[in-house]
Amino acid sequence: MAEVGAVGWARRFPVRGGIRAGRAWAGDHLSALGWDQSAPQIVDAVVLAVSELLTNAHVHARSDAELVLTWDGQCLHLSVHDHDPGLPRPRESGPEELGGRGLALVEAVADHWHTSPEPDGKTVTACFHPPSAVSGPLPS
Repeated sequence: MAEVGAVGWARRFPVRGGIRAGRAWAGDHLSALGWDQSAPQIVDAVVLAVSELLTNAHVHARSDAELVLTWDGQCLHLSVHDHDPGLPRPRESGPEELGGRGLALVEAVADHWHTSPEPDGKTVTACFHPPSAVSGPLPS
């Protein structure tokens, strides 16, 4: 039998009610990897990034968002695709502003992130490297 190189999950989240559902969905899949016990700080970071990236897709792109989680044994890739071709730009927000910190938060909690223009919008991907105790074999 061939060894699996990665495991992943994908789901579309609508503009209405998708953020809370996206956080729960991501948390459930990270629990399936056992990270809720072995790397709870990474789970919190990924769930925060899911919340911020889905919010950006819904608020700024005004579109549904496709969320993909992929674990390749080294990095958990969190990708959010929306249907607005405009690439996001980090911005500085003053202390009185309610928004504008989403990408700064993603940058703070992810090991790295990038954007990719797509024919039907864009994808923002963040990578999370868990502690070495969590790395290794993929779930069977």
